[in-house]
Amino acid sequence: MPPVVPPFLVGLIAVPLAKRFLKPLVRGVIVTSVGVVMDVKKAAHEAGESINDLAAEVAADVVATQIVSADSHRPADDAAPDGEKDQPGDRGAGQSRSPKVRAATGAGKPQ
Repeated sequence: MPPVVPPFLVGLIAVPLAKRFLKPLVRGVIVTSVGVVMDVKKAAHEAGESINDLAAEVAADVVATQIVSADSHRPADDAAPDGEKDQPGDRGAGQSRSPKVRAATGAGKPQ
């Protein structure tokens, strides 16, 4: 009959061997996982910036289109009724026309 080896003796021999071989393996897995997470985080941040830049460009194009379409639909000075004509004498000295629309895209993002 084969000799019976108590399980705790197997554990006493196996644990130091497992610790010696498994510790570098687990450490490598953790280091690789952290590196992958950092790369994914960086890629997501860059994608978010690209989306914000694209949204700002589209917003600027829409505002520019609205300004151009508003200017093209503005009546000529001849067609305006007498009460709505801009008379230079009506404004005081130093007063000028205020702009109708200003685009404020990307105000919070430094260039």
